[in-house]
Amino acid sequence: MLSDVTTPQDLDDRFRETLAALPAAERRRDPADPVTDDAPLTGAQVLDLFDAQVTSRQLDLAGHWLRSFGEGFYTIGSAGHEGNAAVAAALRPTDPALLHYRSGAFYCLRAAQAAADPTPATDSEPSADSASTVDGASTRDPEPTADPQVSGSEPAGTEPTAATVAANGFGTYADAARDVLRGMVASSLEPIAGGRHKVFGRADLAIVPTTSTIASHLPRAVGMGLAVERLRRLDSAGRRTGAGVRVGSGAGATHALWPPDAIVVCSFGDASVNHASATAAFNTAGWYDHAGLRIPVLFVCEDNGLGISVRSPEGWVEATLRAKPGIRYFSADGADPVRTYEVAAEAAAWVRRNRRPAVLHLRTVRLMGHAGADAESAYRSPAELAEDLDSDPVAATARLLVDAGVATGEELLARYDETGWQVRRLAEEVLGEPKLASAADVVSALAPRRPVRVARAVADAAARASGPGAGARAEAFGGKPPELAGPMTLAQSINAALADGMLDHPQMALFGEDVAAKGGVYGVTKGLRDRFGAARVFDTLLDETSVLGLGLGAGLAGMLPVPEIQYLAYLHNAEDQLRGEAATMRFFSQGAFRNPMVVRVAGLAYQEGFGGHFHNDNSVAVLRDVPGLVVAVPARPDDAAPMLRTCLASAAMDGSVCVFLEPIALYHTRDLYADGDGEWLAGYPEPGGWVAGHVPIGRARVYRVGSADDLTIITFGNGVRMSLRAAAALAEEGVGTRVVDLRWLAPLPVADIIRESSATGRVLVVDETRRSGGVGEGVIAALVDAGYVGAARRVAGVDSFVPLGPAARYVLVSAEAITDGARTLLAR
Repeated sequence: MLSDVTTPQDLDDRFRETLAALPAAERRRDPADPVTDDAPLTGAQVLDLFDAQVTSRQLDLAGHWLRSFGEGFYTIGSAGHEGNAAVAAALRPTDPALLHYRSGAFYCLRAAQAAADPTPATDSEPSADSASTVDGASTRDPEPTADPQVSGSEPAGTEPTAATVAANGFGTYADAARDVLRGMVASSLEPIAGGRHKVFGRADLAIVPTTSTIASHLPRAVGMGLAVERLRRLDSAGRRTGAGVRVGSGAGATHALWPPDAIVVCSFGDASVNHASATAAFNTAGWYDHAGLRIPVLFVCEDNGLGISVRSPEGWVEATLRAKPGIRYFSADGADPVRTYEVAAEAAAWVRRNRRPAVLHLRTVRLMGHAGADAESAYRSPAELAEDLDSDPVAATARLLVDAGVATGEELLARYDETGWQVRRLAEEVLGEPKLASAADVVSALAPRRPVRVARAVADAAARASGPGAGARAEAFGGKPPELAGPMTLAQSINAALADGMLDHPQMALFGEDVAAKGGVYGVTKGLRDRFGAARVFDTLLDETSVLGLGLGAGLAGMLPVPEIQYLAYLHNAEDQLRGEAATMRFFSQGAFRNPMVVRVAGLAYQEGFGGHFHNDNSVAVLRDVPGLVVAVPARPDDAAPMLRTCLASAAMDGSVCVFLEPIALYHTRDLYADGDGEWLAGYPEPGGWVAGHVPIGRARVYRVGSADDLTIITFGNGVRMSLRAAAALAEEGVGTRVVDLRWLAPLPVADIIRESSATGRVLVVDETRRSGGVGEGVIAALVDAGYVGAARRVAGVDSFVPLGPAARYVLVSAEAITDGARTLLAR
């Protein structure tokens, strides 16, 4: 009897009742024949879809069973969404996929595809010989692929029996089932996340793990599509860095770059349509399509009408998806496997041939609630629950097979039970597997640091720049390399280092708002588009979520992206793309996937004559809080170039995600102590000096003023210049000071902090960010953790937004405040 909540027992009972009531067909159909007279799928192929669906369903039931005695930790299931197996069948196993957490049948079918045909797809262009119609518009689409997209079943002319159906059904799905079960019990042997989360992902299946799938992965999908299309136009030699390492997949990552005609598939739920990240992704895909750029992405909206308990208004999802400019709309009922396959194949072929975005609106139902403890009776009536059960897609596939004479209900039930037994057996096996046993185990995959390899990469770049690449370098700089240009500002040094990076990393791309034609609002990227072309230096639309999403996808696809966020305050619009997407990729894939990226951000305060908190933001707490993120803050021109080289090398070698925070107020600063002294300028090193000037991640720079024995000032960014001026004033009073430029806010240079603080026993932390949540808190904590017993004091910004005009001086650190703080500390 159906209860007010669809339980696993309800679902199992109803499925058995449905199969038992199905009358056998008058004659048997050869599984090698079309399942119906005009169907594009054979009976054998539909049996394979059924196997994938049943495996997914039994995994859902096993998840609830494991949870019932405290050994399962994830019960968000795919029951009701199993029609997505037909979507997987319509795609190639080499098409990269970012999956919704209810795409279990897709995952199972993809695993079977790979097992049946482990060879990669060819690089040939798809044909376009057949005509079809979508939404009334005639198109010329390729026929659905003739060779089976799903694993083989009974040979032609052999009638399946209950025994052969049951014996052959589960084998190709066993590995996928074990993967999912390991994720449910948090086994450290789980192949993608290693027990850190339950995700759908496997490098050899081209399935990229996604953790939330509340639309946050959609901007990445758009970036992947843009990158796949750009890389398609390059030969294989162009896919490598100068060091011979594929920046998106080398140095430890295992996934291969995708075939040139691959398309990106990205699935999500109907409630996610309303999320800002989805809006950004759809808008960006449509914007680029309108501009004539190609983005081969197939979005798949799995629409069960519910976001936990909140209903999508009737017709809202279809109206929303149809209205997206530049995105072709397709739709299918997930309870009809043949039609779903037909439409999905048509949509995939259209995207593959035209290299343009489309969305497949797949109507589904949700069975067994949102997750294990979801009491659906609080917001759904028994009649609604019963109606959804009547639309069970697994039962619909069974009905098709029986009506066609491919199998009997008894045979399919035997297949279902055999799969259930095998899944339960695997579940019992994985229960005994080890779990992550320490903090070290948990963080081992987070963000590896290999400073020796990074230093070697910088040395190799130097050798290339002064050796075989010297001619190209001279040409790129118009015959006058930057080391001959004389002393440079911070902005000029960054510009030259970006140019050297573009020369050394052929897959490096520089993009953002106003970076190309204008050369950046502060001229930092001036001239780079002219030198390296619009394909590698280009302007984006004004949306930070999309800018970072493009970077995430480009890095994953094999490029070395360097996106720019125009102002630090603008980053807060999009910080989840760094926190929830970029920083988690290695963590949830154990390094099998990486998204190397160096994000340039113009920020911090002290702009004279141009202000307000949007252009003088001094908040970096959100960056320092992201595990594994590298945060660099160059203060001087002679630090900026080597630090940028280090970030690029770390991204290429280790897959690091780096934020390169550039102090706006220091971009064009020339003087340090007095007008005209030029002491904030510095020469650009020739390649022969790059090794000696290499700046490893997490190493500070120390300036010694006077005896340097009385006081240690620890600071960064604008604070370096102010602290050096304060140190000069203190030197006139006989005070010797060490000024420590942190240079790296994450990871902090803790060893340098402890050493330089212990040398004087008096520490003044000068923090231009806010007092609460600022960098200074981390410095003081590092001192306490190390057992520092000397005196310490902070000078920090006020907990306030930065106001416009002269009022900013009241909330920001000044050289005078530093001097006063030092005197107070020395007087103790």
